[in-house]
Amino acid sequence: MAALYASGNKRYRALVNRSFSRMSQKNSFVSRGGIWVLAQVPMMLLAIMIPVLHGRGHLTPAGLVPMGGVAVTLLGTLLAVWGFASLGKALTPFPKPLADATLHRQGAYRLMRHPMYTAVMLVSLGWALWWLCEIGVLYVLVLAYFFDRKAAYEEIWLRQKYSEYADYARAVKKFIPGVY
Repeated sequence: MAALYASGNKRYRALVNRSFSRMSQKNSFVSRGGIWVLAQVPMMLLAIMIPVLHGRGHLTPAGLVPMGGVAVTLLGTLLAVWGFASLGKALTPFPKPLADATLHRQGAYRLMRHPMYTAVMLVSLGWALWWLCEIGVLYVLVLAYFFDRKAAYEEIWLRQKYSEYADYARAVKKFIPGVY
């Protein structure tokens, strides 16, 4: 359903917006995008568990691919820390921005619009490589699709809240600087 909303189906989006507007609490869990947060938790847990359960590697990496996986995992972790620091008090697990937040274009947000999602994807990819798990690497594609859709959903709210977001989105790529 969220994919329909994010993909631009105008009738579906209007129906969802009307449903949210009828909710008794304006800041309810669902109206802030809480369903995305709930879905994200098992998705991230699977990204950790699949390589451990199905990989050919082990916790102590040996070889070029596992060591590359460690490097990618560390890169993703550093990006996550930088993204957290860049957002400061505006940090929220929900896709809907906080009411008193301003548009952040500094730090990691100069390079990409969604560094936290990119960080999760990098850590997941690195972890799968670390454990030599092909299924884990393929699962990262599922995770990437999920975060692409969550980001599209989030950007609807960001465009509504910040008049300058459209210009920012044209200038800064979503996940990969200069590419996508």
